[in-house]
Amino acid sequence: MEASTRELAQISATAAATVVPSNKARECRKKNSPSIRYPFWFGGSASSMAACVTHPLDLGTSNAKESTHLLQMRKGDAPKNMSSTFVHIVRNDGVRALYCGISASLLRQITYSTVRFGIYEELKARYTARIGRDRNPSFPALVALAMGSGFIGGIAGNFADVLNVRMQHDAALPPAERRNYKNAVDGLVRMVREEGPKSCFRGWLPNSSRAAVMTAGQLATYDIFKRILMDYTPMRDNLTTHFTASFLAGLAAATATSPIDVIKTRVMSSTQQHGILRIVGDIYKTDGIRWMFKGWVPSFLRLGPHTICTFVFLEMHRKAYRRVKGTDEKML
Repeated sequence: MEASTRELAQISATAAATVVPSNKARECRKKNSPSIRYPFWFGGSASSMAACVTHPLDLGTSNAKESTHLLQMRKGDAPKNMSSTFVHIVRNDGVRALYCGISASLLRQITYSTVRFGIYEELKARYTARIGRDRNPSFPALVALAMGSGFIGGIAGNFADVLNVRMQHDAALPPAERRNYKNAVDGLVRMVREEGPKSCFRGWLPNSSRAAVMTAGQLATYDIFKRILMDYTPMRDNLTTHFTASFLAGLAAATATSPIDVIKTRVMSSTQQHGILRIVGDIYKTDGIRWMFKGWVPSFLRLGPHTICTFVFLEMHRKAYRRVKGTDEKML
């Protein structure tokens, strides 16, 4: 009788040992993860580095099937797919044209991404401190924080986004129609002088709305996917986890922002003062309901790599900072 009782106890202990590790691992991760306030500029720095890697995808590469901006603004005899866009740009303007508008792209990341990442991390830290460090913020809470941060970031970087869209689209226009901004500063000066200060806020509402949805699709979902992967799989806080979580975040962001991206690009590239409702109506008459996801594939092919690079670089920033501070986390 005693032997059978001991056997049952051993079986129960073995079964418990197979069930508890995941919960125990999560608790240990929380204990081994000190609250660290990272510098405000980390997000902008990581995004700028990512832009240097992925900028040509905004214009056209042979790996992506179609250029996002050209697809959304295609007219006349403009290239109708990514390969022809790539050939058209390289043949007429050289390989350097693939980095046309890089200064505006970097200016956009320095303003827009620095603000949205910085505000999001600060709000998340304060919210976590309020609910208790032994609890994780819920997904709806992270989405709300991210959307607010993204909206403010969209306003802060709107002028740079206008320049970015114009300078990237310039290479695909006929020579007579090109603006030929020398760089972002020259473009900003000319835009204000020729069109007035209000031109810096052209399309600010759809741009900020897109930034809000984008930030929720990237930052909030990245945090959630990373948490799920580390809590419910054997994955640790390493490059594989960062890559997987950022890939899923890019997929979510591309889907969520596709309709707004189409509208934003049309508004910013236009030189006429048309309302958003009229622009949507014109697009709907031309393309039907499909306009909402027009260019989704190239959008993801552009946004996916940028999201992955951004978070990989961001995690590198964080890891280096922890090492300097002597608080490098040892995740299970």
